[in-house]
Amino acid sequence: MTRAQRLALALLTIASSATLLSTHAVAQKGPYKIIKTQKVGGEGGWDYITADAANRRLYFARSGPAGSLHVYNLDTLTPVGEVPTGNAHGAAVDDATHHGFATAAHVVMFDTQTLKIIKTIPTAGRPDGFLDDPNTHHVYILSHVSPNVTVLDAATGNIIKAFDVGGAVEQAVLDNKGHLFIDLEDKDAIAVVDTGSLVQSGKFDISSQGGGCAGLAIDAAHGVLFAACRDRNNMIILRSEDGKILTTLPIGVGCDGAVFNPKTQEVFSTQGDGTLTVIKEHSPSNFSVEQTLDTKKGARTITLDTTNGHILTGTADFGPEPSIQSAQPYHRPSILPNTFELIVIGK
Repeated sequence: MTRAQRLALALLTIASSATLLSTHAVAQKGPYKIIKTQKVGGEGGWDYITADAANRRLYFARSGPAGSLHVYNLDTLTPVGEVPTGNAHGAAVDDATHHGFATAAHVVMFDTQTLKIIKTIPTAGRPDGFLDDPNTHHVYILSHVSPNVTVLDAATGNIIKAFDVGGAVEQAVLDNKGHLFIDLEDKDAIAVVDTGSLVQSGKFDISSQGGGCAGLAIDAAHGVLFAACRDRNNMIILRSEDGKILTTLPIGVGCDGAVFNPKTQEVFSTQGDGTLTVIKEHSPSNFSVEQTLDTKKGARTITLDTTNGHILTGTADFGPEPSIQSAQPYHRPSILPNTFELIVIGK
């Protein structure tokens, strides 16, 4: 191959990878870095991670033969105990009542101080996502199938209401005006629910800019929503007041969660390709990708320690990728036993 041919090939490669390069070019030029990893082992997969900053606890749902909710000290990452929930997806924590709610085949209500199970709540659907409202002490249990939303009383665990919002729900956030926002992964939209009446009051269509959104964060003070979406690997940024799309920015591949830190005016999303995207809100109408940090393959879910601004995620080591001939839809490479680790990211 001649020098001219090599140059032409290089230019073609750069052109076809422009989006990836523009995102990854900032990767190692930002304020965030991995500050700690902690091997905790265990078998099975994982899903949502929850930081209880007030009580310095970290909850991570694990699946597998002995699936349970694993609990760690948020400062040292040493194990505190487990809640035997079965294959849970995650847990909401209500600090005022010291009650936790793990989303498993049924919702498991437990005491956050003793980790003892209080009762099991048959909510129907397939409990997956969750959100605690510290103002009303309502716990929202989210399911891809009907009923999409089940609202629990955090003090008693009683079901207040169950209803649908017309799609497979993923992450949910609250503003400071009595609204619950839920991304609808299969509808390329965000549902709006009035938290007083528990009635859906609207829906924002974001299909013009992307879809398959699995992460949702909010700047409640300025009324800005951040939807982390898989279809185009982008963050769709919109006004929470009326759903007007402000802009979109590139993120990594395979997002499964997003959080906003109001102290730093930054939104973070984690991706299964092993990246953390940091987007800076310069003003409620001006945003930019501040950094794309390499983490580790599979570290796709995220939580924020609001005390110190640390981001936490986790992943494990994997076996070989399945062959195209033998791979089934959604088939993932096997997880190597006892390789699971927690990852802490900070400045």
